[in-house]
Amino acid sequence: MALLELQDVHTFYGGIHALKGMSISVNPGEVVTLIGSNGAGKSTTLKTICGQTRAREGKIMFDGKDITQMKTHDIALLGIAHVPEGRRIFPKLTVQENLEMGAFFTKDKNVIQEGIERAFQYFPRLKERIHQKGGTMSGGEQQMLAIARGLMMKPKILMLDEPSMGLAPILVEQIFEIVTELNREGTTILLVEQNANQALSVAHRGYVIQTGEIILKDDAKTLLANPQVREAYLA
Repeated sequence: MALLELQDVHTFYGGIHALKGMSISVNPGEVVTLIGSNGAGKSTTLKTICGQTRAREGKIMFDGKDITQMKTHDIALLGIAHVPEGRRIFPKLTVQENLEMGAFFTKDKNVIQEGIERAFQYFPRLKERIHQKGGTMSGGEQQMLAIARGLMMKPKILMLDEPSMGLAPILVEQIFEIVTELNREGTTILLVEQNANQALSVAHRGYVIQTGEIILKDDAKTLLANPQVREAYLA
């Protein structure tokens, strides 16, 4: 059974029909990527899953539960972590304080400390900057902090929105190595990424979105070799 499934989901921004019958699934232990051009509906898909934007039609199932109309904080408590586009860390808070905000829904100090220790295992550089304010760090370090914050509550699925955006190529490589390591350790990942080559290189399966609709879906290796995908997204 799929861990996460969208069934014919329609989302609107006012009169704009942003998602037009979106149907995707993510199985436990998978990395699934959504690729497409700017404005295709990738970020809207993640926002709809976590309740920031409401689906007007269709159904969203997570771990056997209908979450379509649930509140965002209740969805997060079920085990869905969303790392939004642009990192959106708290620039005036230290690394440690940012991580603690990722465990905002628990008062259990042991859970918080375990989450911080786990974050430092994945991102040793953050431990070196534990007392540094987030806004003074490099873009790559801020992205690491954003991902680490998303992992604080040991989510069942981690949704990453454009984690490579604005980063130098060497940092992009590091971020995707971390994505691969997280998945190898058991984290299920739904990845939105404009860098289609990198995304398909780490994913098991992929969906191609165009103007709010899925136009193609397949295993990642097949999509990488698809002439249509290569021309549109890998050129």
